[in-house]
Amino acid sequence: MKFSRQEVLIASIHEFLKKSKTIAVGVLSPIPGAAALLAKELSPDKKVFILGSNHIEHKLTHGVEIFNLAGQGRLDTFFLSGGQIDGKGNINLNGKGTELNPTSRWSGAFGSAYLYFTVPNVILFKEKHTTEGLVDAVDFISSPGTSRKETFRIGGPTFLVTSLCNFKFNKRKQKFELISLHKGVSLEEVLDNTGFEFDYDRNNIKIFSPHPKLLKLIRTKVKKRLFQIYPEFAQKFDNL
Repeated sequence: MKFSRQEVLIASIHEFLKKSKTIAVGVLSPIPGAAALLAKELSPDKKVFILGSNHIEHKLTHGVEIFNLAGQGRLDTFFLSGGQIDGKGNINLNGKGTELNPTSRWSGAFGSAYLYFTVPNVILFKEKHTTEGLVDAVDFISSPGTSRKETFRIGGPTFLVTSLCNFKFNKRKQKFELISLHKGVSLEEVLDNTGFEFDYDRNNIKIFSPHPKLLKLIRTKVKKRLFQIYPEFAQKFDNL
């Protein structure tokens, strides 16, 4: 069964939501939003909040509500991305270059560091897997992936999902581990397009392919809900 790049990302993220009970999705995040909706379709007891949704079941009137949920310990899963992500899970949302000599400006952190510290399961995602986006060291740390032992911290990176593969973050080593390649992707392709070092066992790498049941749900029930929240994304969705 054929599937698009977006579908494999959605299905991959969904795999890491099975233990989640309360999931929040930030603004302009259609791929994790679709994964969260897919998770709820299969487990209706999950709570899913999506910033920008007008549906009463998922509605958040303001981003501050996500911070309140996280601070009260009522949120267990959130998603983050960035212009750059490095091997220690640091995220750069500010821009390239240095503080005194920036070469580009991005949207900014908007409280991501706070959520990175307070939400136990933070899933990172990167739609385009390139050495420009997945770097050895970010130019600017908007949200740190790790902290010193004396720092009180509940949250941090757990997984990194990209257009090529899925990584798991090893907190002890402060390093990513390759856990699966998307169907049709080689290990060499991942190595060539990743700017940071990561652990892998060449003889024990799984191949991930979305289950037909998941694809059917994405293309029917999830797509219908996506039109209510992310109409442009749903309209352009490959293979739907």
